[in-house]
Amino acid sequence: MEPTMMLSLSMRYRPHFTVLKMVGVLLFTFSTPMSAQLLPAHLDGLSPREIGPANMSGRLVDIAVVEMDTRVYYLASATGGVWKTTDNGLRFTPVFQDEEVHSVGDIAVHQKDTSVVWVGTGERANRQSSSWGDGVYKSVDGGENWTNMGLEESHHIGRIVMHPDNSDVVYVAAMGHLWGPNPERGLYRTQDGGESWERILFVDPMTGAVDVAMDPSNPDIMYAAMYQRQRRPWGFHGGGPGSGLYKSTDGGDSWTLLTNAGLDNGLATGDIGRIGITIYRSDPRIVYISLEQGERFNASTAYEQRLAGIYRSDDRGESWTYQSDWNPRPMYASQPMVDPNDDQRIYMLNSYSYSDDGGVTFSVPRDHRTHGDDRFVWVNPHDSDHVIKLDDGGLGTSYDRGDHFLYHTALPLSQYYRVSVDMAHPYNVYGGLQDNGSWRGPSQTYRSEGILNEDWNKWGGGDGFLSLVDTTNNRILYSESQYLGLIRWDLETGASRNIRPNQPEGFIGARRNWTTWPDLDDPYMELGNAMPPGNWDGPFIISPHDTNTLYAGLNELFKSTDRGDTWTSLGDLTSGTDRRGLVIMDQAADSFVLSLDDGIPYWPTLTAIAESEHQPGVLLVGTDDGLVQLSTNDGRSWMDVTSSIPGAPDLMWVNQVHMSRAIDGRMYVAANNYRNDDYENYLWVTEDSGRSWRSIVGDLPPDQVVRVVREDLRNPDVLWLGTEMRAFWSWNGGRNWLPLDGNMPTVAVNDLVVHPRDNDLVLATHGRGIWIFDQLNALQEMTPEIAMSDGHLFSIEPAEQIRYRAEKAHTGNMVYEGKNPPDGAIIDFWSAEDREMAQIIVLSEEGVEVASMELEAGRGLNRAVWDLRHTRQGAASESGGFSRGSRGPLVIPGDYTVRLSIGSIIAEERVEVREDPRLAFEPEVRAEWTETLLDVWDLVDQAQQLAQDVGSRTNRLDMGTGSDVSDSLEDRLRDLERTTGELVSRLNRLYSSIQGWIGPLAADQEMQSLFLRNKLAELSEQWEELEEDLPR
Repeated sequence: MEPTMMLSLSMRYRPHFTVLKMVGVLLFTFSTPMSAQLLPAHLDGLSPREIGPANMSGRLVDIAVVEMDTRVYYLASATGGVWKTTDNGLRFTPVFQDEEVHSVGDIAVHQKDTSVVWVGTGERANRQSSSWGDGVYKSVDGGENWTNMGLEESHHIGRIVMHPDNSDVVYVAAMGHLWGPNPERGLYRTQDGGESWERILFVDPMTGAVDVAMDPSNPDIMYAAMYQRQRRPWGFHGGGPGSGLYKSTDGGDSWTLLTNAGLDNGLATGDIGRIGITIYRSDPRIVYISLEQGERFNASTAYEQRLAGIYRSDDRGESWTYQSDWNPRPMYASQPMVDPNDDQRIYMLNSYSYSDDGGVTFSVPRDHRTHGDDRFVWVNPHDSDHVIKLDDGGLGTSYDRGDHFLYHTALPLSQYYRVSVDMAHPYNVYGGLQDNGSWRGPSQTYRSEGILNEDWNKWGGGDGFLSLVDTTNNRILYSESQYLGLIRWDLETGASRNIRPNQPEGFIGARRNWTTWPDLDDPYMELGNAMPPGNWDGPFIISPHDTNTLYAGLNELFKSTDRGDTWTSLGDLTSGTDRRGLVIMDQAADSFVLSLDDGIPYWPTLTAIAESEHQPGVLLVGTDDGLVQLSTNDGRSWMDVTSSIPGAPDLMWVNQVHMSRAIDGRMYVAANNYRNDDYENYLWVTEDSGRSWRSIVGDLPPDQVVRVVREDLRNPDVLWLGTEMRAFWSWNGGRNWLPLDGNMPTVAVNDLVVHPRDNDLVLATHGRGIWIFDQLNALQEMTPEIAMSDGHLFSIEPAEQIRYRAEKAHTGNMVYEGKNPPDGAIIDFWSAEDREMAQIIVLSEEGVEVASMELEAGRGLNRAVWDLRHTRQGAASESGGFSRGSRGPLVIPGDYTVRLSIGSIIAEERVEVREDPRLAFEPEVRAEWTETLLDVWDLVDQAQQLAQDVGSRTNRLDMGTGSDVSDSLEDRLRDLERTTGELVSRLNRLYSSIQGWIGPLAADQEMQSLFLRNKLAELSEQWEELEEDLPR
């Protein structure tokens, strides 16, 4: 590599500098100097880095395998887009990550024209955390490019089926909105590749299609499952009279309801929940379904009376036999799969289970060392031993019919709910994952491979949510599982204590809002359980004034002054509404409601807590029933400020409350209302401690659905926003917003935090893990004046001379490597226009130039990275036969001046260069070492130039363009070429050896240095003599 300053810049570059990456361009227009309207050209180059993790991946929901080459398949993630492999899962590439939505319900590939792939967006599970889509997408080039083909308001797609002989004929099971009625649901068909659609099966605005299956021997024979369901903030009803199983024998032109009491065909009738369909490929007369029905459902499988479970037909659905009641948690993934080569082997979800007697009995293996909550199973039609299992932790592949699995650990699909950081160096990132516990991982490692799965540690199980560290010692960690399952950990010893408030009888594993049925004849349920109610994502905080003080929210707010050992109630801050009086789909909750309130065992509850950093005991809380309450006296009294928030919808979900660190009395409320089928953006600020509020949605694009807002720690006018689809930046308090897309995929940003020391923005995504924007200075310092100037150099964070080391060997290719931060000082600057040349020079404290570069700059924000080394152009051989030399020596730690010359602007900023924090040396030892390296580096440069000169002449001989030379002269020339090449190699090895240890040279290094210096002089003299003898 050439001994120059390593640079990351935004546009083209001079040939003797190395380009790492483009950072970005902004376009600004301003109506007045004080009022800015930001018009983004793009910020695609402002690239965050992805750090994972991937060993605990996220929910995968569907797979589409190319059967003629099973090494090729596509994976559908619940909230992380679509991924493709061409080598049987060794490596994956995201192929659906830049569209407007991230959630996928189903994916299908045509088995004859395998370039045709369809994606149905919006997952088919019905979780309280399920995201939605915007219709169906089509690719005709194997996933390289996608086109939205309509059905935008379907929101959730249950299944896509293509005609086996005509890829233009496609059937889509559209489930419709989860949180409310809408007409765009049911079974749709296109016969022209998606240019037009016809709805061929419809029941009502509450009932959609969840599954469709086609007879492989006769595409005109089809089965469709209709599903009536709805969620509301307080609960879920998972069935009704609209649900049912249908059959068509004319390609969908007409349908017969099979779950019809008048047919007396063996199927259950009446109110039905979710239905899944599978057809036996080797004999399509055999059809299996799973069907949800029963009374007194109050747990995953706890029906007291039911005809739910597995049914089999041997005559294409004319008659059915009830096989068993196995149907775990049907709301989630009620789906049987029959082995295409064995009609007795049935795989069943939600829990990975299988039957070898046609569904009469099931085995639930728990020793396969994969995740236990499963979403889909694929069986190779050519080899039933080859099974692929999709679950909440990722992907498993089996070659022994599902007994043992290879778990793929390079898919970064983790679904974070919350994120926090500590003050270690480098700092750690903490957070909780959907159904995968709570984890800690480093923001940076000292290995060149980056951040690996093994760097992440698990601290807590269940569904993970917020984790907070006592940053006064970085040792005490508080983590939580669902419903505020709060635990205090000692990170050094691993000791832990359950500290959930108001729970003298211990943590209740059954966590249900409705009691079990003590009297089977009693038609009424009782609200409550032995455990006090808590939200799925229960809030808690550490007081900024005293790290022994905690606040935590159930339906009441609790305070502890002894780190959670004891708690005091500050009162019930919800509305106290009894949800037994609330209806869903015109039905009140009773023992016959299917999947009753699955995922919402408690309501109403607290969802958000904040305490002022200016005054202890000034508290702001939010709830899941739409309330915002404020106390100025540590909870002794409360003021409901909801009515003063303009446009706040009833029963909105207050996702977060936030208090300004810079300005006393400034508070923020981030809310959403999609649980009431309202996808508008809701975001407010108060400047007077809650007396009046104003919206700061500004020009935020519609229907982003706000999750979190944070005020910047350095500039209180700068806001960072996380939404269901992406992150945003505002430079003027929320009047204007710009998406922080960069290289980020479309993904939900559930939480974010700015590191108070390192000034990084850490994003917790619900589907693509953790992402970090390094050095926020440019976005914090941007002003209208800067944007209208010819150019500007932003301040630069201190930079460390990290000695990265390769630690791993022979890992193979199934390895996830999260990125470390840029290796050096990040230099951000503004250019008012495209320029052919901008110059950056780095000067020592004495004013001596140590590094420089010239680059072309694009209009807007540009970024370069100085690798903290001396630079000089190397002497590369035209033949390419020699290295251009090692990188220059590291500069001596200290303060340096970065000077930018661009247009009419010459700007300077200071940057502090710090030694690797693991190293400690006397300054004079460090300085002497650097001078020695500079001396040897100069020898390397001279030797390279000599080798290049000699090599250039031998090239002329090889190409026949040189003058005739005698054999003896040619022998001398080629011998000198070999010798100078060896000299360059030895000098580079010496240079590398000296770099490896700070201090005086070892004895052999001193001898090598003297010998090689003398040899360089000798060879240079030989070249001078040879040049005189060679023809011109």
